[in-house]
Amino acid sequence: MKALVALILLVQLPIHKAVPAAPPAPLGCDDPESEAAAGVAVNYINGQSHHGYKFALNRIEDIRVVPQGPNNDIIFLELDLLETTCPILSPTPLANCTVRSFAEHAVEGDCDVKLQKVDGTFSVLASKCHSHADSSEDVLKVCPDCPLLASLNNTEVLETVSAALNDYNSKTTDSYLRLLEIGRAKIQYNPGHVVVTEFAVGATNCSAEEAKANVGDCQLLPEDQSNFGFCTAVMAKGPSQDLQVDCQMYGHQPGVTYAHPGQDTSAGLAPSAVGVTNHNLGLFHNNPVASESSSSEILRSALAAKSVAKRAVAEAAQHDKVPRPVGFVPLPPPCPGKIRHFDI
Repeated sequence: MKALVALILLVQLPIHKAVPAAPPAPLGCDDPESEAAAGVAVNYINGQSHHGYKFALNRIEDIRVVPQGPNNDIIFLELDLLETTCPILSPTPLANCTVRSFAEHAVEGDCDVKLQKVDGTFSVLASKCHSHADSSEDVLKVCPDCPLLASLNNTEVLETVSAALNDYNSKTTDSYLRLLEIGRAKIQYNPGHVVVTEFAVGATNCSAEEAKANVGDCQLLPEDQSNFGFCTAVMAKGPSQDLQVDCQMYGHQPGVTYAHPGQDTSAGLAPSAVGVTNHNLGLFHNNPVASESSSSEILRSALAAKSVAKRAVAEAAQHDKVPRPVGFVPLPPPCPGKIRHFDI
C-alpha cells in the first residue's frame, strides 16, 4: 500500500523541462573581440598591398558572426580605413603611423573581410577593398586655401619628381636611385606656385658615379640585397626656381619586395601613369590556405549572413513586447562603431 501511494505521489510531481540556453548576444562593432578581428584584418590588408601607403582603422561599420561548430566561427567585417603617411614599403609599425589630416586631402578605404576564428585565433580567408580621395569640395569647405591632390601624371608633377631625383643622384655618394612610383602630389597656386611630391625609390647596383658612365646598366638590387626608400620634393616655381629634396632609405628588409624594375629619371618621365590622384587600395584577395575557390564567395557569404542578421533583428522586434518605463533611454545600436579619427 505504501509503495502504491509513493508511486501516485511521484506521478503527480511536476515535470520540469530543460530550458535551452539563450543564444549569445550579437557582437557589437566596438566589442574587444570585434576590434581584435579588425586588427588582424587591417594588418592582412596592408601586408597584401604593394602600392601607395599603409591604411589604419577608422571605423568598424558592421560585423556578422556565423557559427560553424564548437570554437569555430566565420566572421564578416565591413571596415572604414584611412590612409596614413607611412609608405607601404616603410618598416614603421602601423601603430606609429600618422593618419593624414582632413586638410591634407584624406584618402578613405572601404573593405569587406571574411575571417575564421578557431580556438580563439583569427585568420583572414578573403578580402575586397577599394579606396578614394575625399571630394575636393569637402576639403575646400574646411580649408579654402589648402592645395588639392594632383594627378600623378600631371606634367608639373613629373618634372618635379625627375628634377628632384636627378638632383639627389648628382650629389649622393651612395647608390644610384631609381623611381619606383609616385605616391602623392599637390600643386599650390596661391600665394605662390609650389609643387609638392612624394615618391618611392629603390637602390641600384651602381654607385652614383658609375651611373654617369652608363645609367642603362643600373638595375634595382636583387631581392636578398634590396634597399627601398622614400623621398619628398618641394619645387617653388618662379623667376628664381627653388628645389628641396629629402630622401630616406630604409635599409634591407628581408621579405619586402617590389614587383617592377623601376624607372630611370635622368632623361625625364613620360606621362605614362594613369591620371589618378591616389593609389587605389584595390585589393581582391583570397588567402591561399582558404577553402574558397573564388573571391566572389566572400560576397555571396556576406549577403547571406546579412540576410540572416536582418531576419533575426526583425524577429526580435516582433517578439519584444516588454513595456518600457518612463524615461527609458535605449542603448545605442551595436553597429556601426565609433569613429577613431574623422568622418569622410
